[in-house]
Formats: sequence, C-alpha cells, structure tokens
Amino acid sequence: MDKAKIAQKQPFVVEIEEGKTYAWCQCGKSKNQPYCDGSHQTTQFKPKVFTAHETKKVFLCGCKQTGNAPYCDGTHKKL
Repeated sequence: MDKAKIAQKQPFVVEIEEGKTYAWCQCGKSKNQPYCDGSHQTTQFKPKVFTAHETKKVFLCGCKQTGNAPYCDGTHKKL
C-alpha cells in the first residue's frame, strides 16, 4: 500500500461540532484540507468518516501518517 501524500507537517487545528459528521482526508490530495473533497478517487485511500461526540477544538493530522486517525499523534515530528 502506498503512503499518503503529506499535506503539511503539522496538525490542522479545527473546531468540530457535537453530532456533526466529518470526512477527514486520508490520501493527502484534498484541496479542502483537512477534509475530503473526493481527490482520493484515483488512489486506494478512502476518507476517515467520524462523528463529533462534543463541540471542541481538535488537532487533525496533517501529515497523514498518524496511528490515531484522524487525530494528530505527533508522527509529523519524525518526518
């Protein structure tokens, strides 16, 4: 399996809303980072869909190499 394109080497800091569903880009090609815009169609990747359990600020992975998708786990510091 190919590695995803690194969108940026730091997390995206975003506010998510309780009960809202999000589609986090896993391929790294989306022009709507950190969210999916359908650019994965030419890859083996699919978006990571998740629903927010509470309204809060989160750090979504920008390097696309996290072990805790869609959240940043610090992997970007080793790239």
